[in-house]
Amino acid sequence: MQNKEKGNFKPKNRKTFKKKTQQNKINEDDEIKEIQSKYDSIVPSNVKCFDDLPLSYKTKKALKECNYKTPTDIQRESIGYALQGRDVLGAAVTGSGKTLAFLVPVLEKLYTQKWSRMDGTGAIIISPTRELAYQIFETLRKVGAKHDFSAGLIIGGKNLKFERGRMDQCNIMICTPGRLLQHMDENPLFNATSMQILVLDEADRCLDMGFEQTMNAIIENLPPERQTLLFSATQTKSVKDLARLSLDNPVYVAPHEQQMTTPQSLQQNYVVINLEDKITMLWSFIKNHLKQKCIVFMSSCKQVKYIYEIFCKLRPGTSLLALYGTLHQDRRVAIYNEFMRKSNVVLFATDVASRGLDFPVVNWVIQLDCPEDVTQYIHRAGRTARHKAKGESLLVLLPSEEEAMIEELTQKKISINKISIDPRKMFSPRAKMEAFLAQNKELKESAQRAFVSYIKSVILMKNKKVFNVEALDTDAYARSLGLVVVPRIRFLQRLKKRQQKQKEGRESASSESSEEEEEEKPVQKEQNKLILAHSSEDEDNDDDLFTIKRKDHEVDTQIGEDEHADISLAKNPAKAPKIVTKAALAKRVLKKKIVANKKVVFDEEGEQLKDPTKHLQSDLAREYENEDEDDGGGIDIEKAKRLLREEDKFDKERFREKIKAKRKAKKQKLKKKRDDDQQELDDFGSDEDDDVDLSWLPDPDKIYGPKNSDEESVSDAESEIHQLPTKLFEKPRNKRELSVSMSENSSADEDEEEDKRSKPIKKKAKKMASKLSVDEAEMLAMRLLGSE
Repeated sequence: MQNKEKGNFKPKNRKTFKKKTQQNKINEDDEIKEIQSKYDSIVPSNVKCFDDLPLSYKTKKALKECNYKTPTDIQRESIGYALQGRDVLGAAVTGSGKTLAFLVPVLEKLYTQKWSRMDGTGAIIISPTRELAYQIFETLRKVGAKHDFSAGLIIGGKNLKFERGRMDQCNIMICTPGRLLQHMDENPLFNATSMQILVLDEADRCLDMGFEQTMNAIIENLPPERQTLLFSATQTKSVKDLARLSLDNPVYVAPHEQQMTTPQSLQQNYVVINLEDKITMLWSFIKNHLKQKCIVFMSSCKQVKYIYEIFCKLRPGTSLLALYGTLHQDRRVAIYNEFMRKSNVVLFATDVASRGLDFPVVNWVIQLDCPEDVTQYIHRAGRTARHKAKGESLLVLLPSEEEAMIEELTQKKISINKISIDPRKMFSPRAKMEAFLAQNKELKESAQRAFVSYIKSVILMKNKKVFNVEALDTDAYARSLGLVVVPRIRFLQRLKKRQQKQKEGRESASSESSEEEEEEKPVQKEQNKLILAHSSEDEDNDDDLFTIKRKDHEVDTQIGEDEHADISLAKNPAKAPKIVTKAALAKRVLKKKIVANKKVVFDEEGEQLKDPTKHLQSDLAREYENEDEDDGGGIDIEKAKRLLREEDKFDKERFREKIKAKRKAKKQKLKKKRDDDQQELDDFGSDEDDDVDLSWLPDPDKIYGPKNSDEESVSDAESEIHQLPTKLFEKPRNKRELSVSMSENSSADEDEEEDKRSKPIKKKAKKMASKLSVDEAEMLAMRLLGSE
C-alpha cells in the first residue's frame, strides 16, 4: 500500500511541476506585453507610489522588501521617460534618490527583452569613484534580488585576473572609467556590441577634463544605437559633452532647478580664520562634538594621512577614520563600511568621498580647506541632510579667500551664514604635536609632506581670485602642524625667482641711461685706487719671481662688489647668472666625452696599461678596428664570427690562468694551515718529542747470537717488532731473568766495539719505536729482556 502511494505521488508531483513552469513562461510573456503597453500612458504627476508605475512583479516585490514605497521627484519624472526608451539628463539635489532613478529602468529594460546570462553585457553603469561604484552595486543587489541577471563590480584595486574570466557573463557592469577601458583594451572576452543602455552617475565629473580622454576612448567602443542616462546633482549642459555621447533628443529632468541646488534642510555656515589656526579650530570642534558623526574634507591625501595619525596620538575621545585615494581598495571598502556602521565617528577624507556616497545620519560636514569651485562645495555639503534629514555644513575660509568665494556662492543662489568662534572654547594641541614629532621621525616626515602638499594644492588651483599663495603665512602654518623647522618649498622658490626676474627685466627696460652712468662712477674710482696700490706693492717686491698684473682684469672687492653686480644686472638682465641644473651639467659631461666611473692605470714610465679583459687581443680584431666604417656599408657577419672565435681563444687562456691562480692560492693556504698546526704541536709537545730512549736495551747479538750481516740483524729486529701486537701482553718468565738481562745490558754499554756493531740496529729500532706509545715500548723492552 505504501509503495502504491509513493508510486502515485511522484508522477503526480512531476506533472504539476511541468505545468507550473509552462505557466510561468506564459505569465512572463503576458506581463511583458502588458507592461510595455502602459509605457506611453505614464503621467509623472499621477504617480504617487511605485505600484502606479508599469514595473515588473519582481521589481515591485524587491522595492517593497527594501521599504521603497513612494518615489522621489527625480524618480517620478525620470523613470517614465527612461522606460519609454528616451535619453535622460537628470539633475537633482544631493540625497534625492538618483541611484534608484536609473537602476529601475536598467532592470526593466533587460527584463522586457528577456535578457539572460548567455546574451552578455546589456547595461554599463560608470561612476567616477570606486566607493560610489561599490554603493551602486550594493543597491542593485537589493533592488534586483528577484531577477536572474548577473552583475559585476569592475573597479581598480581588485583582482584583474578574476574579472577577466567572468567578463562575458556580466549582464550589468558597474565600473570606474579606468578599469573599464583597461578591459576594453586587454580582455578578449569583453564584448559590448549588444549593449542596450549606458548610465553615467555624477556625469559632470565623468565628462570633465580629468576623465576626458578615457571617456572618449570608452564611447568609441560602445554601439551608437543605445539608450543613455546621465544623472548628477550639478548636471552638465555643455553641447560638446552631449555631442560626445551621441544623445538622441534627450529629456532634461530637473525638478529642483527653481530651488536651491542644496537641500532645504541643510544649514550652511562659514567661518573666517587664519591659516595657522585651522588645526586648533578642528581639534576644538571635535572635542566639543564627541557624540556626533562628522566628515572633515581636506585638499590632499597627505594632509588627511597626517591629521589622522597625529589626532590618533592625541586621542580626542571619539573614533577616527581616514579615507583617501592612495589606500588599498580593500582598506577603503572596510573604512567605508565602518563609517556607515558607527554613530559617533569623525571621518577625515579627500574629495574621493565628496560625490554620491549615501552616508546615514551625518550631523556635520566641515570643509577645512576651501573647495575648488561651487560645484565641489555642493557635493561636499551634500553628504549630510540626505533624504529630508537635517544636517549642518561648516566652510572654513582664509581672509584672502572670503570675498571671492562668497560671491560665487551667492551667484548660485546658495545662502550661507557667517559665524564666529568663541575664543574661550579654543585650545591648541601644538605643544603635544611638537613632542610627538620630536619622538617619531616618520610622523615628522609625514607632517612635512602634508605641509608641502597643501601649498602645492593652492598653487594648482585655477581660480586665482580665491587662491593666492603669496597671502599664505607658510612659517606660521608649519609651526601649527608641529614642525619646528619650516620645510623647503622648492617649487615655490622657483616660482618666486621667475617672478622676480620678470619684474627686474621690466624695471631695467624702463630705467634711464643717465642713472646708469652715475652709478658707474664710484665703481670706476675704486678700481683705479686698487690698481695704483697694487702697482706700488709690485715695485717694493722686486725679489719675487712671479708678479700678478690686474690692470686688464675686473677687480672684485667687498666695497664695490654688490654695487657692481646690481649695475651689471640693470644694464643687461640677460647676462644675469643662470641656475645650472643637474641636466645641464650632465650635458656638459657628455659633450666633453668624459666616461664616468672609469679607472685608468699607468706604469712607471707614464704609459697607460691596457686591461686585456676589456680590450681586443687578436690581430684580426685590430685590423677590424682600423678599417674605415664606410667601406663595408654595414657589419660583415662572417668576419665578426671569425673575430669572436679568435677572441675566444684568448678568453679561454685567461680563464685557465685564472683557475691555476685560484688552485695555487688554495694550495698555499692549505700548506700554511698545516705549518701552523705543526708549529702548535711543536710548541705544546708532539709525538716526536715523546720518543723512547732505547739506548739502555741489551745487545741483540749477545742475546740471540751473532748474525752474518747487519741486514739480517735489522730484519730480525723488524720481525720482532712486527710480532709485537701478539706478544705485548705476555709476561716475562721470572724476575731473575729480568735482573740478569739488566746486568748484561750495563756491561754491554761499556763495550765500544759491540756498540758500533749494533749502531744501525739501534737506529732502525729507535725509528720504529718512535711510532709506539710509552706503554708499548716498555712492553717491547720487557719482551726482549725476557726472551733471553
